[in-house]
Amino acid sequence: MKRIKIFCFGFGQVAKSYVDKLKYEKIDFDLSTTSRNETKKLLFDKTEYQSYNFDGKNFDKEILKKLDEADYILISIAPVGGKDIVFEKFQSELSKKNFKWITYLSATSVYGNHDGEWVDENSETNPTSENGKQRLKVEQQWQKFAKENKKPLQIFRLSGIYSNQSNILKRLKLGEAKIIKKPNHFFSRIHVEDIANILFVSMKKFRSGEIFNISDDKPASSEEVTIYGAQLSGMDTPKVISVNEIESQMLKNFYKDSKKVSNKKMKNFFNLKLKYPTYIEGLKHIMDHSV
Repeated sequence: MKRIKIFCFGFGQVAKSYVDKLKYEKIDFDLSTTSRNETKKLLFDKTEYQSYNFDGKNFDKEILKKLDEADYILISIAPVGGKDIVFEKFQSELSKKNFKWITYLSATSVYGNHDGEWVDENSETNPTSENGKQRLKVEQQWQKFAKENKKPLQIFRLSGIYSNQSNILKRLKLGEAKIIKKPNHFFSRIHVEDIANILFVSMKKFRSGEIFNISDDKPASSEEVTIYGAQLSGMDTPKVISVNEIESQMLKNFYKDSKKVSNKKMKNFFNLKLKYPTYIEGLKHIMDHSV
């Protein structure tokens, strides 16, 4: 495979895990990213890359040149003030170029509350949170843009992401975890390495205009996962509180929605097996390797 050029708007845990996967597969690539910080050359796990300043209002004009050259565009910046700052600043430039794909990372919050029932990509989107409403609006903007400009777009609706750096075991260890009692409250999750694996597979197996739920096989309650994490790590089961006792507004919003997110379309289309099909395998791996 010839040297490919990757441009990441934002360089958080998903983008970094994707780059890790490219390195593991011995892909020859050139990496450019954005950050709110000043433009500079940086190292990520011995890989040199260029990070360009983009703070939502101003951006390094060298980004335009890099977009001209890019093969794959990954957008992982969340909406800011109800707007997608990438769309606002770069839609014109992106409309002029040819890419292998543009991937927009959305969230399953777009579905809203389904009272613990299963949702798939054809389910009603009726977001209850401001984040979900903004995500849905941005999805629709990118879909319209891709259709009008004949650009190769896929949208990944990510479930709750966990990783070696962000997980229930770490929150238990820091004393930050609580069990929140709410009957019939289900949500889905996905290990960051599985997101990276799917991004990698999609570089060859791609169909424009598709939306995929990126989720593991076992939706579960926060209580179930927390109790399992405590048992696995040998820590005490944390304090139980009611939904009414939650102080964080973001967490309160999270508990408004209950749904089980189907990953059937993702697994069938990409023809893959998840590395961590449930939180059990994922947390065991984290326990063995990082906690």
